[in-house]
Formats: sequence, C-alpha cells, structure tokens
Amino acid sequence: MAYKRVLLKLSGEALMGESRGSSIIDPAVVEAIAGEIREVVRLGVSLGVVIGGGNIFRGVEASSKGMDRTSADYMGMLATVINSLALQSAFEGAGIETRVQTAIAMREIAEPFIQKRAMRHLDKGRVVIFAAGTGNPYFTTDTAAVLRAMEIKADVIMKATKVDGVYDKDPVKHPDAVMYQKISYNDVLAKNLKVMDATAISLCRDNGLPVLVFNLQKSGNIVRGVSGSRVGTLVGD
Repeated sequence: MAYKRVLLKLSGEALMGESRGSSIIDPAVVEAIAGEIREVVRLGVSLGVVIGGGNIFRGVEASSKGMDRTSADYMGMLATVINSLALQSAFEGAGIETRVQTAIAMREIAEPFIQKRAMRHLDKGRVVIFAAGTGNPYFTTDTAAVLRAMEIKADVIMKATKVDGVYDKDPVKHPDAVMYQKISYNDVLAKNLKVMDATAISLCRDNGLPVLVFNLQKSGNIVRGVSGSRVGTLVGD
C-alpha cells in the first residue's frame, strides 16, 4: 500500500441520495461507502474518518441569515455526530470494528476524543470516526480533519468530493476546466482553489501533510487512492 495510515474526509452531502426528495442520509449510499471501507481495512490500511454535517445543518449558512455564529457552529458539530453514528452503524454491519470519538463529550453514545486511545484503536485495526469537528466554533471540519490526521500520524488526507480532482475553475460551470494531477499548497492558496479552507491547507503545508482529492462517486476510488494508483489530484510540496 502507498499509505499505511489514512484520514478520510467525507462531506455530509456525500451521504445524501441523488434523487429528488431523498433523505438526508441515504442507507444505500452509506452501505456503498461501508463496502469500500471494508476493502481498505482488509488491505491492512489503518483508517480514521472525519465527516461534515452539511446534509443536516450548515453553521456558516445559518449565521449568514442572522443566527449567532457560535450557536450555529455547535449545531453543525452535533450534525456531524448524527452522520458519524450512521457511518458506524453501516461499518459495523459490514463487519468493520468501529469507534466514534467526539470532540464534545457525550459519553452515552460515543467516546471522548483522546489521542492515545484513538491511536490504540487504530493499532488494533479498528476504524475511528472523529465527530464534532474540533469542538470549537469558527473552525471547519476540514480543519478538524487536518488536526486529527496529524494527531494520529496519518500519511495522507483523502478528501472525497463529487468531481475527479482539483480544477483550475469549477468544472460544473466550465466544460473547459483543466484538472491538475498535482498542485502545491501555495498554488492552492494563491489561486483560491476551493480544495479546503485556507486554515486547513496552511496547516497541511506547515506540517508536510499531503491531500489527495478524489471523486467518491466512482466505485473503487478509495481503494485505488490508498494503494497508490493514479486517482484524483495530489496537493503537496
């Protein structure tokens, strides 16, 4: 395997179905993700997961409409816990031993985030889902993913998206958009490419943590990414 330990970053929207009127969490989508994760675990890759909550609630969007930003961000963190529990249920249904750790204590449903405990779970082959972001308002789940990746000593962050990689402009709006095979952290920041927020990319750059941006909707891409096959865009030095 190209990477021994991976932090997989999923958006909350990744759990939604494509059809109009679909539920905020589509069981078929979650089961498909679980199937790919099972293959990754069978390959011996150590895996942590961070998921957003945008399918349920977006703190930034709510605050822009007048809600207190701190309250809105905490609501967004709770949305990530709901998604994390949905993933845990699907993973365990697929035979993957899984733990959820939260940045906000809620002992009845998940463990608190403790770095050494998380490392021990990973060393035993368990998948660890990190919920509730950083536990602080004003920080995105992208930033939380970078922090957790560094804390568990991950080799790479795999950022799942709905497009094949990083483009010079929005490929949905511009058919002539060009995809990068590799791009530097500084170029991502200078060109204001929407890979992750600037804080997350800066943290990756300062700590030499690469980010692989790939299309989650193409079956098998998670396995291809961890095995080192050419997939998506690599953001690095």
